[in-house]
Amino acid sequence: MLLDLGRLDSQPFWAGVAMAGLAIQLIVGLGNPGPEHAATRHNAGFWCVDLLAERLHASWRAHARYHGEVARGALSGHELWLLKPTTYMNRSGLSVQAMADYFQIEPARILVVHDDLDLPLGALRLKQGGGAGGHNGLKDLIAHLGDAFWRLRVGIGHPGQRQQVIDYVLQRASKAEQVCLDEAVDAAAQVVPALLTDGAGKVMNKLHRRVPVAAGELSGN
Repeated sequence: MLLDLGRLDSQPFWAGVAMAGLAIQLIVGLGNPGPEHAATRHNAGFWCVDLLAERLHASWRAHARYHGEVARGALSGHELWLLKPTTYMNRSGLSVQAMADYFQIEPARILVVHDDLDLPLGALRLKQGGGAGGHNGLKDLIAHLGDAFWRLRVGIGHPGQRQQVIDYVLQRASKAEQVCLDEAVDAAAQVVPALLTDGAGKVMNKLHRRVPVAAGELSGN
């Protein structure tokens, strides 16, 4: 069964999952630490792993060895590590490599959730490998790990002009945009059980067909 990645139902999102798909061991959310960054677009990766930790009843703990906050949960008996690097975005690779090395986790078993300027607001895409696309967090991860890790891209839209990008990603979304982002993060958190159950191919197809829930509402504003 492939979970509905658009909206949540009343059941726990991991109900009925039988492990058979991609063997992900570590899920990393990219973002910047501190309350001044918590609600900015660049922290969409943090939002997703925070929601995932909540649904797995996993608690975050600061861990100096991994330069970040770490949580551990279980999904149908399969242990998952969650990580939020607290190194700031452009040094994320230091944190992820420290944890991957300690637990001997191969890059192909790591899923990185991050904001993406090149995707429409609220869109989600799953891919493995590739370049950084101008994203400083990905750039540092590739420098430390290579490019074999999986990426779950959360579309935040583009401001239109290159010179506006830095301010755009470090600002809060408008109220209407945040509705769309919240729906996307909600759906992104459901990718994990579907990925473990059905594998990457089916999840990719589902995400490519998915229409952001609030897109119609935004077009009328």
